Amino acid sequence: MYLLFLPSLLLAFKIIVYICQSNTYERMSVEIKEVIGKKELKKFIKFNIELYKDSPFHVPGLIEEEMGTLSRDKNPAFDFCETVYYLALRDGKIVGRIAGIINNKSNEIWNQKHARFGFVDFIDDAEVADALFAAVENWAKSKGMNALHGPMGFTDMDQEGMLIEGFDQLATIATIYNFPYYPTHLGRLGYVKDQDWHEFKIYIPEKNPEKHERISEIVKTKFGLKVIKFTRTKDLMPYVQQIFETLNKAYAPLYGFVPLSQKQIDYYVKMYIPMLRLDLVTLILREADNAVVGFGITLPSMSEAMKKAKGSLFPFGFIHLLKALKKKPKVVDLYLIGVLPEYQNKGVNALILNDLIPIYRNLGVEYGESNPELESNNAVQAQWDYFKREHHKTRRAFIKELK
Repeated sequence: MYLLFLPSLLLAFKIIVYICQSNTYERMSVEIKEVIGKKELKKFIKFNIELYKDSPFHVPGLIEEEMGTLSRDKNPAFDFCETVYYLALRDGKIVGRIAGIINNKSNEIWNQKHARFGFVDFIDDAEVADALFAAVENWAKSKGMNALHGPMGFTDMDQEGMLIEGFDQLATIATIYNFPYYPTHLGRLGYVKDQDWHEFKIYIPEKNPEKHERISEIVKTKFGLKVIKFTRTKDLMPYVQQIFETLNKAYAPLYGFVPLSQKQIDYYVKMYIPMLRLDLVTLILREADNAVVGFGITLPSMSEAMKKAKGSLFPFGFIHLLKALKKKPKVVDLYLIGVLPEYQNKGVNALILNDLIPIYRNLGVEYGESNPELESNNAVQAQWDYFKREHHKTRRAFIKELK
């Protein structure tokens, strides 16, 4: 008797499956929307903070600072960059974001036709990732580009490189944190390794390495160099232009680097100089003409303070940042070290570190974060040979040919 009802039951089952599939398709569909206006741009920025709100390792940026970076009327990189920003939405809720960037100056310098992707975040969902990258790939192709690589920003001063190892390590203010599923999705989408960066914990020794001491004295005498320190920002200011010119020359051969224009230098001076802690800044000058030969700029780790600020300076975020800048830090970020090409591999780095290490030690610093160093830059990584170090993070720039 029950067999009489079987055709009806099968038909009912098919109808239910069809309805479920229809609802699933509707629920799973992804809308890609181009960001237009400041209101949507702020949503683009805040999605990163929302996505990682429960992560103990993510360090959010400051919303207003990122608004400046991504705004055509504020960031001087737009003099030679083209951009597009996309949001991925499902049922009206943001589930992903991505920026497409074409740095025309970089393409000219490196003789290539590459677009960059950056500021990328998404939930662990293949459809979302596919839609985001398809949007930027199509945009890049429409602009005549033949490859897409990243994550990268407008310049080397922006965060770059996707984390592929070290997901259980606290990020720094200079680096991207991402969930482990990000590189998995990129591999699935056909992206391959272009460049890797390594990051190290450099443990502060109880005394300066003897070889550093010897090299420092030899270098000062042989090349007529001197170490200079500052107690007031106004005394540092006459050297700031030279610091950035040294940076431009020192970093010129590095992956994707584009020399900073004067407008960009002025932009970064206003952004970063006020937050420097002068005891952690060391300049190496040539005695003959007071020219900047090298520099080392470190900061107390701002990671925990930035986590407490949750992307906002006000009403209380600035208090956490000021405390972090002034207190005795357990960790420092080795933010920028640069040496003129003609003085590289001649011991100037040892001279910089020989000055900074006693300062770190007196402050009670346990280790410094090297921040990203190109895997292929053996000279930079060799400077840590005399220290206890731990390679704790690796990040990658991916690339895909566009057809």
